Amino acid sequence: MKSTDSIPTSTRQTLERLYENPETRVTSLFEMDVDDETVENRLTVFKALANDHRLRILEALRDGEMCTCELQVVLDAPQSTVASHLRELTDAGLVKKRREGKWTFYRIGDTAVIQLLSLATALTEDS
Repeated sequence: MKSTDSIPTSTRQTLERLYENPETRVTSLFEMDVDDETVENRLTVFKALANDHRLRILEALRDGEMCTCELQVVLDAPQSTVASHLRELTDAGLVKKRREGKWTFYRIGDTAVIQLLSLATALTEDS
């Protein structure tokens, strides 16, 4: 638990000017803090999204399931590169895989991934 002792004096003085009961506000601000596990999980997802090859893979998978060899064509990259990116996407929960004989097929892991990609598009359309 965070301590009110960690608040800089200048911040405390500002809060005292802004709020009738600054201690109540400080308590509510401490409660807004997200736990470390939640931050780590989100960081894993955003790190996985922070690569042009992985975004291209996700965009390709919007059309449906694909095998690694198809994704090699999409990325114009060797199997090892594609496999590395797919592993990161899978570890982040963005992509699911299934095996059929010697083939591995990949698909979007959840509809939330498509929503996230659409949201990123919407956010960048205005800029």
